[in-house]
Amino acid sequence: MKELKKKSYLFISCDEAQHICDKAQYNEASSWEKFKLRLRYFWCRITKKYVNQNIKLTQAIDASKVTCLNTEEKQFLEQNLQQELKKQQE
Repeated sequence: MKELKKKSYLFISCDEAQHICDKAQYNEASSWEKFKLRLRYFWCRITKKYVNQNIKLTQAIDASKVTCLNTEEKQFLEQNLQQELKKQQE
């Protein structure tokens, strides 16, 4: 007979901690989720490593100041791509 695991109200798994960490990065995590993440962060080296890597990644992306194409440039590229595909089909 299998034992059913009782889900803890306060303690979370590493997978759940990683999910909450990702949500917190985009300001989508609730205060309660952030509290549970901090609690796990203090005693789990895997969670601590994941959180620290996530912070470094976010800082690197913010520091890179990447600029994206605007809508007109994207449309222009898409039209050119479609024209080239039509030429290849002929």
